[in-house]
Amino acid sequence: MGYWRIDSDALAGSRFVVSALAETTAALMALQRRTAAHPGDRAWLADRLPPYRAHLAADPVAAHLVRAALGRLWIADHLTPPPDGRPFEEELEPIRATPDAAVRTYLRAASGALPEELARARGLGPRTAELLEWVWTEAVRPDWERRRRVAEADILLRTAQLSRGGWAAALSGMRPNMAWLGEGRLRINLQDRPPRELSGAAGLVFVPVTPPHGWVAWRGAHRHALVYPAEGQLAQPGTAALPGTAAQPGTVAQPGTVALQGAGTPPGPAAPQALVRLLGPVRARVLVLLASPKSTTQLVALTGLSLGAVAGQLKVLLAAGLILRRRTGRTVLYSRVAAGDVLVSAATGPDG
Repeated sequence: MGYWRIDSDALAGSRFVVSALAETTAALMALQRRTAAHPGDRAWLADRLPPYRAHLAADPVAAHLVRAALGRLWIADHLTPPPDGRPFEEELEPIRATPDAAVRTYLRAASGALPEELARARGLGPRTAELLEWVWTEAVRPDWERRRRVAEADILLRTAQLSRGGWAAALSGMRPNMAWLGEGRLRINLQDRPPRELSGAAGLVFVPVTPPHGWVAWRGAHRHALVYPAEGQLAQPGTAALPGTAAQPGTVAQPGTVALQGAGTPPGPAAPQALVRLLGPVRARVLVLLASPKSTTQLVALTGLSLGAVAGQLKVLLAAGLILRRRTGRTVLYSRVAAGDVLVSAATGPDG
């Protein structure tokens, strides 16, 4: 079992960050493994996969690089430096500066044998950075604002879980097989690896990404990161792959999420009839969806309503004291408060 032993000072100094590089690396994994968590991701994958394949076909060294770097149980270290939330190009620089000898060592650790093309090639660090730049420019940056909002919503959710239930509530379930074991031990995965000791100023960051992929990363004893799939996306439980492909181990959508479905079918969980009779169908549905923080844009996508209609329902729910409004970065998020939880729970109980 792989776990980290984290002392109280390291936990106290930890933080959540949004990273464009981590999002891009997760998108690269989704493209390479052809995995998608929900219909929106499947549409993105179908749109971006042909140009991605064409790009690799035109650059065989990059194709060998990504295949070797993404091992079954290990990812090459140079591909995943611990993110810290700096601008994309600044976070990319350590990858670009990695010497060829170090890249080859990392690739062997990830996938075993090293292809002859990579044994002869030069500038492997810069070529890895160039591939990530292509993924960022062509596949992530056009949709970055939405992705960033989802990550910020997850951070707000985790922060609320932390305040209510401590680290066990905030960290358990971030990734498959991950759990807070108590006594300062965080289980990372089920692999048989030596534990890592994180103490004092260990520089521990938690980084949500929207694709269904996650990993851990560290540099020395003072920079550690745990990248994990964000909750609260428009996804259904389980991970879907394109026809003819297999979902990779660990690529599962987070629990408690809902799916975009066909026209005319309300996506996500239906509102209880007792709640519908009390609040009306639209307002009841919005309240049910706010079990986890969501932006107005997300609610529009989930309900199929206009922006003005959603804003009107939120205004009424706010005035009734059933939800709260918070700003995180440049995004405004809405979520249920205790009164709203009680109302939904009562409506879904035996009497409801």
